[in-house]
Amino acid sequence: MEYRKIKDQDEDGDPIREDIENRGGKVLPGVSVSNVAAFGGISGERTKWKRKSIVTLALTILTSSQAILIVWSKRAGKYEYSVTTANFSVEALKCALSLAALLRIWRTEGVTEDNRLSTTLDEVSVYPIPAALYLVKNLLQYYIFAYVDAPGYQILKNLNIISTGVLYWIILKRKLSEIQWAAFILLCAGCTTAQLNSSSDQVLQTPFQGWVMAIVMALLSGFAGVYTEAIIKRRPSRNINVQNFWLYVFGMGFNAMAILIQDFDAVVNKGFFHGYSLITTLMILNHALSGIAVSMVMKYADNIVKVYSTSVAMLLTAVVSVFLFGFHLSLAFFLGSTIVSVSVYLHSIGKVQR
Repeated sequence: MEYRKIKDQDEDGDPIREDIENRGGKVLPGVSVSNVAAFGGISGERTKWKRKSIVTLALTILTSSQAILIVWSKRAGKYEYSVTTANFSVEALKCALSLAALLRIWRTEGVTEDNRLSTTLDEVSVYPIPAALYLVKNLLQYYIFAYVDAPGYQILKNLNIISTGVLYWIILKRKLSEIQWAAFILLCAGCTTAQLNSSSDQVLQTPFQGWVMAIVMALLSGFAGVYTEAIIKRRPSRNINVQNFWLYVFGMGFNAMAILIQDFDAVVNKGFFHGYSLITTLMILNHALSGIAVSMVMKYADNIVKVYSTSVAMLLTAVVSVFLFGFHLSLAFFLGSTIVSVSVYLHSIGKVQR
């Protein structure tokens, strides 16, 4: 199809060339076709750079504000809303956004075998596993803030790079470069350095429970990510929005079960949206849009952009937390976050060179 389209364009002639050179059978003075082509190339590069900049800015803002919004949504140290209903709302919004993307595709390209929602039991039977893993990981994301502050969470969240890399190596048999193994060690050192506490007898700011939850979250996130990628590559021609839609549908199902088990009485007596505020709504929007922003990075930018966004987000979270929550920006945190940023960059470089 593409060959036929290009061939037809060649036979019909270049419209730009005809417009410039054949205006009344005369070549326009002072205008070169090569200049027009160069201008088109520059314009395309500017558009690409602008799109890449917007995606980078969006991912940086969403990543840095995620932990801040969760902590900010607390009242007197606790959540007045139900975290299970918040999780359900995130999954429902992501499901709606995936469906909206599909409607746009159906309108422009039509319904095909690869973008239709109808599926088989064999295809959808693989989605409950990652959906259940994401449920537990997302719930832990709220409870971990009883032991760690927002900047510390941004640092410890990078542990999922290690779990994801090791699980890739074990499950998908992907080789890790020496640079990546070195980056893992450096990442552990950076996370530990950032948590050093010189103002008390406790060596680390984050208690043992916080470290355990961070490691469990990293393992859950890593395994769910690897498993989801295996699902996607099982049928690579399948539209990603269809796969996301079914993943989010099962996510909604598991979160509905969590509501019934954990918050059924509160939801029945007080309402589904009890305790919600503007900050809670922004937090839900943030969680829903973050996944879309990552997919946009993969499509319009590159992995370096993700690394840059992660590094800047750690710094932004720390700076904002100083004003909102009275966070003390220590030398240990600054050095630790710098080491983490370098390790994330090295891991990305090792992946590119592999």
